Amino acid sequence: MGPSEFKLNNPPEDLISAVKFGSKSNQYMAASSWDGTLRFYDVAANSMRQKFVQDAPILDCAFMNIVHVVSGGLDNQLRMYDVNTQAETLVGAHDEPIRCVEHAEYVNGILTGSWDKTVKLWDMREKRCVGSFEQNNGKVYSMSVIDEKIVVATSDRKVLIWDLRKTDSYIMKRESSLKYQTRCIRLFPNKEGYVMSSIEGRVAVEYLDHDPEVQRRKFAFKCHRNRDHNIEQIYPVNAVSFHNIYHTFATGGSDCIVNIWDGFNKKRLCQFHEYDTSISSLNFSADGSALAIGCSYLDQFTETPATVPNPAIYIRYPTDQETKQK
Repeated sequence: MGPSEFKLNNPPEDLISAVKFGSKSNQYMAASSWDGTLRFYDVAANSMRQKFVQDAPILDCAFMNIVHVVSGGLDNQLRMYDVNTQAETLVGAHDEPIRCVEHAEYVNGILTGSWDKTVKLWDMREKRCVGSFEQNNGKVYSMSVIDEKIVVATSDRKVLIWDLRKTDSYIMKRESSLKYQTRCIRLFPNKEGYVMSSIEGRVAVEYLDHDPEVQRRKFAFKCHRNRDHNIEQIYPVNAVSFHNIYHTFATGGSDCIVNIWDGFNKKRLCQFHEYDTSISSLNFSADGSALAIGCSYLDQFTETPATVPNPAIYIRYPTDQETKQK
């Protein structure tokens, strides 16, 4: 392991549900976990600066700004933490667990997606819900927001596209082009489409414009699979993260592998080494200079191995050769 990659000290003690960099920085990072903790790291110093502990697993987190981090989890509650004062605020709740938390910079609010089949928009100053988006009877499994645009992937293999300013109705509803359950969805940085991944070693690249010329560019591909003695092992693709500058993207799977893809030219740019266990979460910093890699065992084997690897977070500083379109 060269200087381009290192392991963070004090990782969570159970499944890492999310790793997220601060919005303007590759120095600060937050991680949420099934151990009930939200951890705040100074990556440059390789130190955990704060740890907040809840009674229930935390399923996602996001930075509101550089000193405020928010989380949602199995206790249905949205919380905000001040990493300077260690103050913790209960902002509001859903009727069911909160699966996704995103910062909606466009309106300076927080979006939460829940298994109660809604996405809610929160005004963090007033600590109240200012909008609710009904997800057409699907539990929210993954969500992505850029500017005014939201994409939501639901439990019934639907994808709903919303405009943040219009809560009464979605702009578009689509069937997933992947046959199996969705694990992750992420908007292109230019908002022209999205990438989604499934439990069946497959990723789809989709475009929003209905123009047949544009639709011809969509495609899906197999990945995170390997062949052993003529038996193909197929792994879930748990995580997707875009490089905001080059518009390439990383995928992480239960095969313990991270790949970087060029979706426009339909090719893989590189594959990192094999990690200790499944990749449960990935996040590029805003400038693409750093990639956080959350590794945790996801109960993917029919029999639990004798020794389950400990959760770990790796920080990698990828080269242009690894992330830039050729």
